[in-house]
Amino acid sequence: MHAHRGAPEMKWKSYKDLPPGPIAVESTEEVNKTGGWRTSRPILDTKNCIRCTFCWKFCPEVAISFGEDGLPKVNYVYCKGCGICANECPKGCFKMVLEIEREVKADGC
Repeated sequence: MHAHRGAPEMKWKSYKDLPPGPIAVESTEEVNKTGGWRTSRPILDTKNCIRCTFCWKFCPEVAISFGEDGLPKVNYVYCKGCGICANECPKGCFKMVLEIEREVKADGC
């Protein structure tokens, strides 16, 4: 993994090397309901999820939590659609979908 200029090099080889909590340590949910301006949303396909928690650890809005089944759940009120969860998921369980595509499929048009 190559670090960007000025950024420290990450030494994480697997999910076991990550800190126990999310990278974003404070939730911005009280002031940042960013879901309203999102252009893409992550859609989760749980069949390949290994519960590694990468999506939760790297989400900058702390918009991912876990259900009782241990699977991630996205809070779309706070998800800004940045795609970090999709990028970090080692099993490719997240797919970023344009909001307009989602609306068209929901309407059946």
